[in-house]
Amino acid sequence: MTSARVDRPGDDAAGNAAVGTTSAVGTTSEEGYERGLGSRQVQMIAIGGAIGVGLFMKAGANIAKAGPSIILMYALAGVVIFFIMRALGELLLYRPVTGSFSEYAREFLGPFFGFVTGWTYWLMWVVTGMAELTAAAIYIHFWFPSIPQWVSALVFLLVLFGVNLISVKIFGEVEFWFSMIKVTAIIGMIVIGLGVLTLGFSEAGDTASAANLWSHGGVFPNGIGDSLMTLQGVMFAYLAVELVGVTAGESEDPEKTLPKAINTLPWRILIFYVGALLVLLSVVKWTEFSAGESPFVHAFSVIGIPFAAGIVNFVVLTAALSSCNSGMYSTGRMLRDLAANGEAPKIFGRLNVRKTPAVGITLSVALMGIGVILNYLVPEKAFEYVTSVATAAGIWAWAMILVSHIRYRGAVRAGRLPASSFPAPGGAVFSWVALIFLLFVTGLIAYDKDARISLYVGAGWAVCLAIGWAVLKSRGPGAADAASEREYVAK
Repeated sequence: MTSARVDRPGDDAAGNAAVGTTSAVGTTSEEGYERGLGSRQVQMIAIGGAIGVGLFMKAGANIAKAGPSIILMYALAGVVIFFIMRALGELLLYRPVTGSFSEYAREFLGPFFGFVTGWTYWLMWVVTGMAELTAAAIYIHFWFPSIPQWVSALVFLLVLFGVNLISVKIFGEVEFWFSMIKVTAIIGMIVIGLGVLTLGFSEAGDTASAANLWSHGGVFPNGIGDSLMTLQGVMFAYLAVELVGVTAGESEDPEKTLPKAINTLPWRILIFYVGALLVLLSVVKWTEFSAGESPFVHAFSVIGIPFAAGIVNFVVLTAALSSCNSGMYSTGRMLRDLAANGEAPKIFGRLNVRKTPAVGITLSVALMGIGVILNYLVPEKAFEYVTSVATAAGIWAWAMILVSHIRYRGAVRAGRLPASSFPAPGGAVFSWVALIFLLFVTGLIAYDKDARISLYVGAGWAVCLAIGWAVLKSRGPGAADAASEREYVAK
């Protein structure tokens, strides 16, 4: 059967165009969004998405558990993430839309999977926002130990909420400078670390050596099993790399900026993860790192450079705020996509006068406030709880990207759909490899008693989604079935 493109008629509740294809011409996309994200902003959002709290904060716990082998775990996961992003890139150039993950799941797997993926990705960012707020509050403790975590978390939540309500241009500019700070700082850390290793200056100069990578129990000091168990935490570090796909509907030139952003991912992983950790663990032996403290802050405290630890703490604070800022951006867009497909209340489909989905952002921020409550009730456990849930939700989103890509490639081979201008290397084969890897990581989460809570939450979330879908179906073709009437048919 020849592929057919079904028009996506009508406007949403605010008179804005429903989610559909985008146009590179003009300042407003057919989805009603302002094309306010320039090339430099999209590129920096893509770079910043690969540098977050998972590296700056959670890496401390991962190093303590895996030792130097953590570098290999980040490299392995980075390869899989590249496969996922190239699969997403192929889909984005086939059809660039803001609700990319749920839209592709809806097209290639059916309306139910689009519904589940959209809501789950929304949940991922709400929970990630909680994690980032928690991390930011911990970083504030470095300077002001008397301020309760929940107070700092609440202040940051309100400030970023204001940023996201103003306009996408303001969001893009704030995210650009957040990312610029992170990138500049990590490069600076690497340069200083290399100086300590080669010139021997600072208090750490006498003990800094590449031999630290294998001299304290070997590369796998606690065994391969413990190293593999860190993969779930490592995968959390890569959450947000897919955010570049959500910017498709608000990018000035998605056909040019998106491939460039995705193709630079291997360099970002090689420099910011593998390179930074190689230098870090050479300068300071792995046994000195612990959970609950940024390994970068600790390393520069050991080096003894005046004010360096405070500077690094400021950088990791911006990393946390950057990710939370991105989360607020993403949740509003995902809710609007769901509303456009009859899978969320129509009110979430509205844009304010500044072309931002203010209602969806407001609901998401209100729920992120649960993170403030967690910081009040269980400040010592808040970060671990929310990161495990976010990782499980992120794995679902990545899996849907891969399965959609596999189905898309099948449709292209059968002649039912046109080929993308940005084909993924390895085609569907690499998508299968990445999918198997994600299943393996899910098994690790189930095995880990501390992370297992995310699967319990996931089971409860699945029940909620099943009930929500049943309610939509009970309302007839005007609700859940609207998705199948408005999608691009790939059959």
